Amino acid sequence: MRVVLCGVRGSTPAPGAEFSDVGGNTSCVAICRGDDRRPSLVLDAGTGLRSVTALLDGEPFDGTILLGHLHWDHTHGLPFFAGGDHPSARTRVLLPAQGAAAIDLVSRFMSPPSFPIGPLGLRGAWSFESLEEGEHEIEGFHVLAREIPHKGGRTFGFRISDGEGTIAYLSDHGPYGALGPGPDGLGPYHEAAAALCTGADALIHDAQYSAGELPRLAAFGHSAADYAVGLGRHCRVPRVLLFHHDPNRTDDQVAEIERAWQDCDGPIVEAAREGMILDLTGRDVLR
Repeated sequence: MRVVLCGVRGSTPAPGAEFSDVGGNTSCVAICRGDDRRPSLVLDAGTGLRSVTALLDGEPFDGTILLGHLHWDHTHGLPFFAGGDHPSARTRVLLPAQGAAAIDLVSRFMSPPSFPIGPLGLRGAWSFESLEEGEHEIEGFHVLAREIPHKGGRTFGFRISDGEGTIAYLSDHGPYGALGPGPDGLGPYHEAAAALCTGADALIHDAQYSAGELPRLAAFGHSAADYAVGLGRHCRVPRVLLFHHDPNRTDDQVAEIERAWQDCDGPIVEAAREGMILDLTGRDVLR
């Protein structure tokens, strides 16, 4: 499994020189099977989705986009995904089931007067389907979807495996605000999170806040970096990537948070940066 981080920012894009090392595009992760360098599974459709087109070697997209939830920063990229907006493309979009048809939910944020076209105005073969919790086979990957706490609509975390490598992806996760402080004062390591993470090779996790910011900002539904590391340690995950960086967090500030974990016991901790590649066949991280 080859995993490419195409967008790592949370809430809203962060352009500018102070954010260029980490990257300013919002959540999007592209996954390739085996030696195939063209992704067939994409996690979230933030503004980082535009970068997935360059990974397709000039070919139209043929695969599935899994949306963890429907907030703007995870859907903004859909109409700007040139690899999918192509006459020969096949794009299947799966989103958490929540009381309405998937196409109707997507149309709420992508249709006039909010946007010039609706989702069916995109070229190629697009489909929009609801996904329930549980185990699924999607594009040759085994996918476990579990509901996790995040304010403002049903939200899934995912566990993705190809038989050689496994990642856990909890991009927006706010257990402190939803479930209380837990034993470490950062939120509990609840059953759904543990099911997604235990035995994974890498954890990509919401780290929007610092521990000091968390009590004041927990109502927005995100985690502290300390929680992400603690969850990785609790579930014996060897590598944790801090993800969904606050849009005001500069490169230097993200690097400072990253350095704080370099000499600590437990998993290897790195700040997620645009363009990072996880090769889970070779169990390595490349830049």
